[in-house]
Amino acid sequence: MSAIQTIGIISRPRRVDVAAIVPPLLKWLADRKIHALFDQETATSLEKMEGGKTRTELAGQCDLLLVLGGDGTLLAAAREAAPRSIPILPINLGSLGFLTSFTLQELYPALEETLAGHLAASERVMLHVALSRNGKTLDDQRVLNEVVINKGALARMIEIRLTVNTDFVCRYRADGLIVATPTGSTAYSLAAGGPIVHPNVECIIVTPICPHTLSDRPIVVDDKCCVEVTLTGSAESVYLTLDGQKGVPMQSGDKVRIFRAEERLKLIQPKRKSYYEILRSKLKWGEA
Repeated sequence: MSAIQTIGIISRPRRVDVAAIVPPLLKWLADRKIHALFDQETATSLEKMEGGKTRTELAGQCDLLLVLGGDGTLLAAAREAAPRSIPILPINLGSLGFLTSFTLQELYPALEETLAGHLAASERVMLHVALSRNGKTLDDQRVLNEVVINKGALARMIEIRLTVNTDFVCRYRADGLIVATPTGSTAYSLAAGGPIVHPNVECIIVTPICPHTLSDRPIVVDDKCCVEVTLTGSAESVYLTLDGQKGVPMQSGDKVRIFRAEERLKLIQPKRKSYYEILRSKLKWGEA
């Protein structure tokens, strides 16, 4: 990791603890001759503090993004950081937080080690998602966790056709379908019955949501494949949701192509915590 001169701070909006954390953090960085910037969301949590930038502007001017929040805040930051190869140092202010694996108590030690070059960044695979209708691309995005096709609360079960590298796999009748990265295997896919997959495994996970046929199970495919999902049949109140943060209405016949993105997210992780230790802690394994 090259020398870090400018750090951008991204936080979850309107968190009371942000107001207590950020002012001493800015002083700590200034004492070490590190230039600090912050996003507009952080600025709204600070009294008499101006100069908040959009997250896109922030990412364009920083060597490192410091994320204060939960996994949702990190997912939003990832879309800005990954295309620019900027590492993210995540500090968990939420509850579960599989991705934000540093605690608030570890903030300054983690910064010290990062600035000294002692912490390495884990590269996380992202997915390239393209939604098309009648041969025209409507949306083109990158996600870190998952792509979800699901129905609204009162909509009927939906029908989905799945192909992998143009090979027909099956037709699902279900409440929806999740296509996830290994990083996203501990998010919505896990709640829907999908497997936990180590981040270093090169694969894509396909998990149906409440399938009509109980034999419809999650499958794992090589991440060099292209997964294509076509919405068939009735398409009343169906949405394409990207990392749980952006929803796009879908129509019958719409196609979603999903494949490994060229960009990867650089995520700084505690060197003294293994992936399995994080799983044990977050999932409460072995506790009575």
